[in-house]
Amino acid sequence: MATRQSSEEGRRRTDAPADPGGGPLSEEQAGRMLAEMNEVIRAGEEMRRLRAEMVAMLAGCGWTQDRIARIAGMSQPAVSKQVLKEQAGPPRPPVGLSLKQSDGPWLEGRLWGLAEALSDAVQGAARCTRAVHLLARGRTRFTPESTDALRRLVEEDLRQYAAELPAGYRAAYDEISRGFDVPDGGGAGGGSAGARRTLAHRLQRDRLGAG
Repeated sequence: MATRQSSEEGRRRTDAPADPGGGPLSEEQAGRMLAEMNEVIRAGEEMRRLRAEMVAMLAGCGWTQDRIARIAGMSQPAVSKQVLKEQAGPPRPPVGLSLKQSDGPWLEGRLWGLAEALSDAVQGAARCTRAVHLLARGRTRFTPESTDALRRLVEEDLRQYAAELPAGYRAAYDEISRGFDVPDGGGAGGGSAGARRTLAHRLQRDRLGAG
């Protein structure tokens, strides 16, 4: 009985929603990330590499290959091949899930998630909508110039739609902007820039309750 209870508790902890302070990644969050990647996998090899890294990351968190295959829409042999390939290389440091991380890719991902949530909240009428669509389709890359342009668009939208948006949108933007403007010297956590950007995007959207 104790063993069964312990197993059930462990499963509940694994499936619990990710806490912005650094809790485990939930199946729903991982499923959304991988589904979004599947939509743009045709964009090229870079997205395929990113999906492979995310699959390996979930396996490193203790997720079974069957579970990953189910939420990623992949075959179990394909997942196994990617996991084995990752295991053959040097070990990667764990990826932190707290929103309060200050490296560039993490802040870019948060800005992207905020812009996407904002656009959805005003039904695509936001100035940042076109930039969000280009990012989602892999047609725009994050550069200092494109990031600055997106920041300006988001700030304009926050002013224009202030009465329609919850206060959390402005608070998130202010926190992200401080990270860009006053770097604290904190190093990046585990994962590639692409993986960190993707995770931050997903977690920021979930923090805003934007789906």
